[in-house]
Amino acid sequence: MTALDDPLALLGDLVDRARSAGADAADAVFIDGVSVSTTRRLGQTEKLERSEGSDLGLRVFMGRRQAVVSSSDTGAEALAELVERAVTMARAVPEDPYAGLAPPELLADDADELEICDPDELAPETLDDWAARAEDAARAVPGVT
Repeated sequence: MTALDDPLALLGDLVDRARSAGADAADAVFIDGVSVSTTRRLGQTEKLERSEGSDLGLRVFMGRRQAVVSSSDTGAEALAELVERAVTMARAVPEDPYAGLAPPELLADDADELEICDPDELAPETLDDWAARAEDAARAVPGVT
């Protein structure tokens, strides 16, 4: 099992490591995304691309000092470096009177309430059709070539 198999455990582990390394508080975010794009020119599809990627972010607080770091590497050594870098950076920055985690009463009880995940992925054919219609509309304007 890899770290990506259980992102919540990965995030919890990062926060725990940050606190063990001296942070007063920490939060972490994991973003897993897919991007599909199409390029058209003069009525022809030129390119269709798809990319997938994951990103991990860690924010640590030391008093009113904070630092944010991110990485796409979830290997054990990279995660240890991520925590070390965040704590080192937080020690080096000036205090910010507004830095800190939100109070628990302001947090969502259920992540689904936030509606931040769109599980639908458009088919490449749909994207190409939309791009074709947009290009046709643009080219119908006098002076646009």
